[in-house]
Amino acid sequence: MSIVRHESGPLLSLATEHGNTVYLAGIVAKNLKADVKGQTAEVLAEIDRLLAKCGSHKSKILQAQIWVSDIRLREPMNEVWNAWVDPANRPPRACVEAKLAHPEALVEVMVIAAN
Repeated sequence: MSIVRHESGPLLSLATEHGNTVYLAGIVAKNLKADVKGQTAEVLAEIDRLLAKCGSHKSKILQAQIWVSDIRLREPMNEVWNAWVDPANRPPRACVEAKLAHPEALVEVMVIAAN
């Protein structure tokens, strides 16, 4: 099986396809001045874009991992997540508090999806 990497840089690829599976890197917002809802919306839009580029869709997400910089941000992040996620295809996910690489980043999301 071939491996296809998308949007590769010096540190990582944003997406990798292998077989019928798409692996996304942890995605953070570019606008780190936004609140957690704004950052989450931007992250989810980027996930939509990357999945589409790989021939996939949010309805095909197999697993999600979410990190928030403060666990108190979980509920406002969930409001945006719940409005975005396909209600008929909610993936298993984890959400934990973590110190993110950039001090202004409030949320990071990584998904694995079928394509």
